[in-house]
Amino acid sequence: MTCTTPPANPTQTTSTTATTTPSPACPVEPCRHPRWADVAERDWSDWRWQMRHRVTTLAELETLLELTPEERTGIAARAPVFPFAITPYYLSLVQGPGCPVRRQAVPHADELITTPWDMVDPLAEEEHSPVPILSHRYPDRALLYVTHNCPVYCRHCTRQRKVGDATSSPDRSTIAAALEYLRATPAIKDVLVSGGDPLSLSDARLVEIVAELRTIPSVEIIRLCTRNPVTLPQRITAELLAALRPYHPIFVNTHFNHPRECTPEAAAALNRLADAGFAVGNQMVLLRGINDDAATVETLNRWLLRQRCRPYYILQCDPVGGTAHLRTAVDAGVKILDALRGRLSGLGVPQLVVDLPGGGGKVTLVPDRLLRREGARMVFRNVEGREFTYVDSPLPEQ
Repeated sequence: MTCTTPPANPTQTTSTTATTTPSPACPVEPCRHPRWADVAERDWSDWRWQMRHRVTTLAELETLLELTPEERTGIAARAPVFPFAITPYYLSLVQGPGCPVRRQAVPHADELITTPWDMVDPLAEEEHSPVPILSHRYPDRALLYVTHNCPVYCRHCTRQRKVGDATSSPDRSTIAAALEYLRATPAIKDVLVSGGDPLSLSDARLVEIVAELRTIPSVEIIRLCTRNPVTLPQRITAELLAALRPYHPIFVNTHFNHPRECTPEAAAALNRLADAGFAVGNQMVLLRGINDDAATVETLNRWLLRQRCRPYYILQCDPVGGTAHLRTAVDAGVKILDALRGRLSGLGVPQLVVDLPGGGGKVTLVPDRLLRREGARMVFRNVEGREFTYVDSPLPEQ
């Protein structure tokens, strides 16, 4: 491919010091893999064309990339269990074997590494499903799975057990039963529409589901959980946004993990969402050797803010099978957060979250900057390592 892009940082390892270092610039220049160089712009910009031309087999992928032996092993062993699919757009961002996009999209022999704490359903979503395709783990929130299809099957996916299986996608009667549960459970105020990727549905079908949710008086917030702005930004069309706009407030949770994904097309998708009144947030998964350093996260989050997308979460990678090689120490995220605070606007500093295995829910972690207590005096360190004292001595209650 012949496009000017930031370096892929193929040798990056876990490095989370308290200082940031220069990182790749954004955005990535637009480019196409030579295979699709002659595709008409009308087709390339059509999300349906992109979905129809996803790369899903070893035979096709090896004509597009010089696969490593480890990738061939990973594809052969893992594809029958957890398939791969890559849109032409996202594949065009791929560089050499260490490329952060490649490592998220192409199976690798490292996915065969197992640990005693690997789980099939690490968040116990099935255990908390009172009806099929709906998970009710928090009192006021529910997760509704409307499809098991995605433009790209990310190798760190926590729902490997069911995404990519067309036979498991819910039919209308299953979705109707889930909606009925929501109507009968007024404590649920916030519904996350997820999958798979809900934007894999047609405009009409997605709008139909959102419209049904809006008929439930107790549902105050609707969230669309989608990686389409990253892997298929062509999906964020004016027609889709116009059809969804009457059902605001709608929040969009997307999932950028690395500056290499920060293309002009992705920026346009995020800005179209913001212009149409959607509140957009990003949930980055912390991945070993991909984004586990403060400089990369800072670069990504500054770019997101420029596109009016608020960095919302840094998520510890879930202990799902096949991801051991991508999981970092929890302390890596704490060090990144510590490096960001005071160097990046609070708007760009997300919450660091561990979603507890077994359905325990999310817990947030923060760096400990309290050095010591001396009676009422609390001594803190700031971002520069200097010490400052706060006297914790409130007046007595009247």
